[in-house]
Amino acid sequence: MNVYSTLQIGDYHFNHCEDDLLIKKIGSDKIVCAVMDGCSTAMDSHFTSTLIRKILRKIIIENGYKALYEKENKHCLETELKEIIKGLFNELKFVKNHLLMDEKEILATAIILVYDHAKDEGIIMAIGDGVVCINGNITEFDRDNKPDYLAYHLHEDFEDWFSAQSQKIFFDHLDDISIATDGILTFSKIKKTNSEELINFAEYLMINCENSDTEDMLNRKLKQLEYQYGVKPTDDLAIIRIIK
Repeated sequence: MNVYSTLQIGDYHFNHCEDDLLIKKIGSDKIVCAVMDGCSTAMDSHFTSTLIRKILRKIIIENGYKALYEKENKHCLETELKEIIKGLFNELKFVKNHLLMDEKEILATAIILVYDHAKDEGIIMAIGDGVVCINGNITEFDRDNKPDYLAYHLHEDFEDWFSAQSQKIFFDHLDDISIATDGILTFSKIKKTNSEELINFAEYLMINCENSDTEDMLNRKLKQLEYQYGVKPTDDLAIIRIIK
């Protein structure tokens, strides 16, 4: 199983990349991947994405230790995902209160994937906007550029909020799967090139297997899009792709 990733600042952004990503194993069989996208019109959006990455990393490490001592308590993947998001929910609420932060300082979307290699099954949950591709089938989560950020709900009961979430995808028999922030939908012509060929950028990055024999497949694809087709994402972009 090969895991590829890329993180790129958008052509319309200058100071910070407001996206982030995480790839972390739980034990020998499970992997958690996440892509985060800070709200550009909020405050310190790059901080929020990084904060969520660090919180998720802490939760996954803690859950990994728990798994070592609670081998008899095998949770289903949805329960495991729920526990990760519950930890994120509570930690974000604590940080917000502890640092006296405004809601606008913690606005970011997140797509979180949990995959069990031994069972060959997984689950994805999108909190806000983003794009998912499972074995060649692309799904866009889009609320007309008005994502329902987790930060909007930190005052609510977690169980009630989680049970109302519908942006979940269950899958099995993984062959090729990708999660990406919505920057993947923002490619635009930034310079002239000899090629006038039309290309679907999401399919090229999430389905096309060119350069899959190299660890930096996605970075190579982005360079090819820039220099051969003259296009770059105008918004920040984070992608994680797993090919079995």
